[in-house]
Amino acid sequence: MKRFWTEARAAPAEGGFGIVLDGRPVRTPHRHALVAPTAALGAALAGEWAAVGDKIDPRAMPLTGLANAAIDIVAPDPARFAAGIAAYGETDLLAYRAESPANLVSAQAAAWDPLLDWARGRYDIAVTVVAGIIHQAQPSATLARLREATAARDPFALAALSPIVTIGGSLIAALALAEGAFDAEAIWQAVAFDELWQEAHWGRDDLAARARAAHRADYDAAVRFLSLLRAG
Repeated sequence: MKRFWTEARAAPAEGGFGIVLDGRPVRTPHRHALVAPTAALGAALAGEWAAVGDKIDPRAMPLTGLANAAIDIVAPDPARFAAGIAAYGETDLLAYRAESPANLVSAQAAAWDPLLDWARGRYDIAVTVVAGIIHQAQPSATLARLREATAARDPFALAALSPIVTIGGSLIAALALAEGAFDAEAIWQAVAFDELWQEAHWGRDDLAARARAAHRADYDAAVRFLSLLRAG
């Protein structure tokens, strides 16, 4: 689609701040009004639309994509969407450790144990840590607490949480980020630890590096989305 507007701005609307192009409201792919719950997010969304060149490129508008997902995909059934995210708690990255070599085992512990310690204290849970990749069930009470923590979030927060969880493979790390217990760079270093360790010890794989860069861009967009929700 070619650009057809001159001005993009956020304006007060029911439920928050709607995005308008030359006075006309923007709609999501499912034809709902594109309305952000905070002024900060509304301004950022309007900024993406204002920055469009001759043609719309959805890849250059990640915040709009997350907002569309929140409205069209999450909001109709937040509980179901939250359950899908919470399922990652059953196989959380942080619970599965290498068996060897010793330097990798100790490095994983240094990177991941602080996050698990936070989760144990924050949610009063027990997390079972295993060596190897064979599945080990987590305590049912632990999974229940993690489901509750995920379900407590609104559709916009869930939309942002989803790529952070799926990219990193860790529900606990994503919740720690969402609650401000660790900063975004620390969480990224934790969830990308295995790839970064392999690269440091065995050399760079260009294909893997490009994939990681794409994931980092999606991760950064989701982190920014969360921060704009908190900014009010």
